[in-house]
Amino acid sequence: MTDDPRRPSLIDLFREEARTQARVLNDGLLVIDRAPGDPAALEACMRAAHSLKGAARIVGVQVGVELAHAMEDCFVAAQEGRALLDAEWIDELLRGVDIVARIGNDEDESARDAVGACVAALQARMAGVVPHGAAVRREVVPPVAAVSAAAPVVVTQPPAATADASNDADAAFNLLADALRAEAAEAMTPAVAPASVPPGTPANAPASANANSSANEPGRMLRVRADNLDRLLSLSGESLVESRWLKPFAQSMLRVKRVQRDSTRALDRLHETLADLKLDPRAHAALEELRRLTAESQHLLADRLADLESFDRRSTHLSQQLYDAALQCRMRPFGDGTGGLARMVRDVARSLGKKVRWQLVGESTQVDRDILDLLEAPLGHMLRNALDHGIEAPAVRLARGKPEEGTLTLDARHTAGALLITVSDDGAGIDLEALRASIVRKKLASGETAARLSEAELLEFLFLPGFSLRDQVTEVSGRGVGLDAVHDVVKRVRGTVRITQEPGLGTRVQLQLPLTLSVIRSLLIEVAGEPYAVPLAHVNRTLHVSRADIELLEGHQHIAFSGRRIGVVTAHQILDTAPPADQGGTVCMIVIGDGPQTYGVVVDRFLGERMLVVQPLDPRLGKIRNITAGALMENGDPVLIADVDDWLRSVERLVAGGDLKHAQHGGARAAQRATRRVLVVDDSLTVRELERKLLATRGYDVTIAVDGMDGWNAVRGERFDLVITDIDMPRMDGIELVTLIKRDPQLHALPVMIVSYKDREEDRRAGLDAGADYYLAKGSFHDEALLDAVRDLIGEAYG
Repeated sequence: MTDDPRRPSLIDLFREEARTQARVLNDGLLVIDRAPGDPAALEACMRAAHSLKGAARIVGVQVGVELAHAMEDCFVAAQEGRALLDAEWIDELLRGVDIVARIGNDEDESARDAVGACVAALQARMAGVVPHGAAVRREVVPPVAAVSAAAPVVVTQPPAATADASNDADAAFNLLADALRAEAAEAMTPAVAPASVPPGTPANAPASANANSSANEPGRMLRVRADNLDRLLSLSGESLVESRWLKPFAQSMLRVKRVQRDSTRALDRLHETLADLKLDPRAHAALEELRRLTAESQHLLADRLADLESFDRRSTHLSQQLYDAALQCRMRPFGDGTGGLARMVRDVARSLGKKVRWQLVGESTQVDRDILDLLEAPLGHMLRNALDHGIEAPAVRLARGKPEEGTLTLDARHTAGALLITVSDDGAGIDLEALRASIVRKKLASGETAARLSEAELLEFLFLPGFSLRDQVTEVSGRGVGLDAVHDVVKRVRGTVRITQEPGLGTRVQLQLPLTLSVIRSLLIEVAGEPYAVPLAHVNRTLHVSRADIELLEGHQHIAFSGRRIGVVTAHQILDTAPPADQGGTVCMIVIGDGPQTYGVVVDRFLGERMLVVQPLDPRLGKIRNITAGALMENGDPVLIADVDDWLRSVERLVAGGDLKHAQHGGARAAQRATRRVLVVDDSLTVRELERKLLATRGYDVTIAVDGMDGWNAVRGERFDLVITDIDMPRMDGIELVTLIKRDPQLHALPVMIVSYKDREEDRRAGLDAGADYYLAKGSFHDEALLDAVRDLIGEAYG
């Protein structure tokens, strides 16, 4: 239809239409499942099927025409009271909805077979429906040969419109797009009594009027690229920062006004002093003119300052509104991400033979789009767990004095500046004794320890990887990945998860998440004269610690913290900056990490707490080690946001490499620079440690990296004399690492040695072609072979 590559094809438009109508059908059928005679739901479903049939006929998707036609017949029969859509009938219709969401074109054989089976099942049910003569609204479905996906698209319109469309491809494209959008808009409007449609009226006849009216609707939805919204938010944040620059500027101008006032007073005193003297009349005239000009400039300055203050207020207010509006663009109703959950609850409950009433509370609660996208899988896991483990079978519930239909509720709300999501059921709760026995059976704790655990401590075991109370794996649960996956996602967005339960009354799982990932509360710290922002969600505690309280145990520094000992490392080592010159008696420290990976990080000083707008880094920079993003402070100064997970990995690498320095005194980096520095890149802990010890015993200064990406970050941030790398590694393999190093104008002279288990000629050739200076097979090398190769490339350790 058009040569513009940005224009969607007709089949793409149809797929969008099919997804829209599939959502309408799915929601309507779930309502009909609970209220079989609901007239509004039946009307909405009938209209959606009718619209889908018209759209499929326009683009020649015959399987879509056949399926939508069969579904429309079912809804019409239900509307006229000739059929009752029971649970089995709705199952068939929902299977049809699943097919609608994925049908693409008439040549899709799998779709054709699935449609054929579904249409046959629906027609078999319709066979028992008593005909109602002319009241049955049935259109003649053209044979397959009459409409083909490869055939030209013919749209029935008045002659003038047809002539224009045939002469202008863009006009035809817009005509069809408007028709499809109008069909979708009509299906999404509240159900009304269907108007009579004269025979022969095309399916898209009212498209133009509907399109024009919908174009002016205030609540209509538009599709915008996510990166454009991110850019808008970034620019609005910068605009807000710039607007706040005006206030200190106005204050500085007030100082100018005070200086001018003082100069005017000094001029007046000079005039009084000279008044008694007999000066030349021209001198007196010049003095009077100077006084007049000074007074005039003072009045002008006062007026302009008033204008500036007014402009400052308006600019700040408008910038704040712009930023709030841009931030709101990232927010979506919670219901947008939960559309498929009602269907999933129904299907799982039916497969388990349980009766469940589904409740969604807070459907309009605004949630950051990135968080909403991450919530689909965790919510699915929690709901399946509640259905399988929590809610009892109908007979069991009746025996316990409960209604046979259980209640499963998903609640989303804003509270205390956070998003609180709760999944609750009125089931049996959690059998704590069975949980305790499972912990002992899986050897996660001894029997004595498990007996002493509190309820809250016992429930924490449910989040462990692979932990499940099911002895057998079923289609619903038993593999122990549900709550573990929930915990991982919550931790990724710096949230918390908590389980509470009451025996016999139900279970509640609460997720507390940030409202948005675009704005974070951060602790500003200073390291080597530069500010850094550490997300407060990752900061366990801030401390002022005396250097005398830092103890040295087995070569590592520790402090007492919450009844245990945690390791201490300086932020200068993590960020590879120069140590501070001032060594006072007290150090500032932040505590990060959890469990055994808890560390105290010494920083130069605390700068306070800030709300920062996250500014993504340029993707061309790649992943920068220890940094996740940037932001602008209120005065416009940039600040880097720390990647705390990277910090923890850097600490573990320093510990494994024996490179930790003491916080009691600064390290002598000049002495290190006199030693040849080698970077060992390998994803195998054993190989890394073997090569590190081998080189360290010969006096080389060795740094380790756990994969290619980690190694690439290391060579860009530090100076090395040699890189030794493996080939097969996650995130970035050795060949790609060598290629990047040799293409970098600042690193291309850095010698690189490949040490690989693979001794295949193609691997050797690929490594050398990428620019490697040496290739050594792990399977055949011995200690001296590696050391000889290192000496050949960079010489002895000291030089």
